[in-house]
Amino acid sequence: MKITQISVFLENKAGQFAEVASILAEADINIRAISLADRSDFGVLRIIVNENQKAAAALKSNGFSVTQTDVVAVAVSDRPGGLHHILAKLDQANLNVEYIYAFVRQRLDKAVMIFKFEDNDLALDLLKSNNIAVLSEKELHAL
Repeated sequence: MKITQISVFLENKAGQFAEVASILAEADINIRAISLADRSDFGVLRIIVNENQKAAAALKSNGFSVTQTDVVAVAVSDRPGGLHHILAKLDQANLNVEYIYAFVRQRLDKAVMIFKFEDNDLALDLLKSNNIAVLSEKELHAL
């Protein structure tokens, strides 16, 4: 089960992130997970939101460059070694993790990590065959 992530390319200058947040707030979009990576000239804001198409349209109409990417949400045991357990399985299968960030949730027994794999489909098969919980977009938004 893949979920949709929105990536927004931002100029690396003051106010860009605030403008994105304002646009999403005005469009009544709820940000569920977020990651911001910067380079010298630009940043890449990655977000999981409650309404992908509406968010992308609002951002594009305000001049932002937006792409949508499939990622995988994985429930990770919230204990020492929980993430390592999953990464070790991926490493054994020689599956590359392109990036990862966390999804904040209220229950304490599991953490949710958002993964972008070099091959999402292969990673999904591996995760499922190892009984590692993968969340659907509906399940993720319900948290």
